[in-house]
Amino acid sequence: MKDMKYLISVLVGAMSYGILSTIVVLAYAEGYQLGEVVGTQLLTGCILAWLLALYTKVREKREQRKLGTTCDHSTVSRNRKLSWKNRILLMLAGTPTVVTGLLYYQSLRYIPASLAIILLFQFTWISVLIQSVSKRQRPDKVTLLTLLLLFGGTVLAAGILGQGAAHFNVLGITLGLLSAVSYSMFIIFSGKALPAVHPVYRSAWMITGGLLLLFILFPPYFLFNGLLWGQLLLFGFLLGLFGAFIPPVLFAIGVPHIGGGMAGILGAAELPVAVLLSSFVLHEQVSGLQWVGVILVLLGVVIPELYKLRWRREYTISS
Repeated sequence: MKDMKYLISVLVGAMSYGILSTIVVLAYAEGYQLGEVVGTQLLTGCILAWLLALYTKVREKREQRKLGTTCDHSTVSRNRKLSWKNRILLMLAGTPTVVTGLLYYQSLRYIPASLAIILLFQFTWISVLIQSVSKRQRPDKVTLLTLLLLFGGTVLAAGILGQGAAHFNVLGITLGLLSAVSYSMFIIFSGKALPAVHPVYRSAWMITGGLLLLFILFPPYFLFNGLLWGQLLLFGFLLGLFGAFIPPVLFAIGVPHIGGGMAGILGAAELPVAVLLSSFVLHEQVSGLQWVGVILVLLGVVIPELYKLRWRREYTISS
């Protein structure tokens, strides 16, 4: 039970992501545009991330003075004093999150939030497909079962059987699927970008890179035309808090203690939270058949992670 606080940490982080789509739809209802919504989110997240980095820096200096060891000094220096080459690499690694956010949030203009999150979750099989092609390996039986569950669950959760495919906006579905592709690329590449750097500093530089890219694509006129000081500030703060700040911090705390496999399982909590909020807050209709689809998608996410955990446990016992 000693790992319970770390399990809860990752679970709450995943659930935080599930809140975002509902906030974005509410912001659109107030007349705000895509660049304004994503811009305030990343700006808030960037400020919070650098405040946390500053706090971490002060705490590390305090601990260093208290311990007074050369080893600790080198550790702090490695985490804090990054070369500009490494900073640029981290900023580039953060840009796919912006692309994912833009595609996902734009899809919410055309399709229900409950469907958009289902499409985003297709990153699970897309990641498998990309890795299989790049490594030239055929998926194993567990992976094929996972893909089958994900496909069947998506068809049911999207409501295609009940409403027909013609009922949905093609552009919205395309944007939702592209967001899944972008998120898959982020997962594959972000883990390779200077993993030895302290998660706090790593996250701050990645968010900074994403913010710079966004301001190039969507110049931040909202900073000067007075929009920021209305409801947009509230929406941006909530999106930044639940999207760009809380999850990375909680994941940084919990994942090292519970492992990536369990974190992948708990990360699936984002899906039911998003669907529940879209139903109760946005009053989107979610049928019983669609909930069955959501459960199948969750099984598709959880099964391979459980299999990995079981395989590692058996391997550890046998060795």
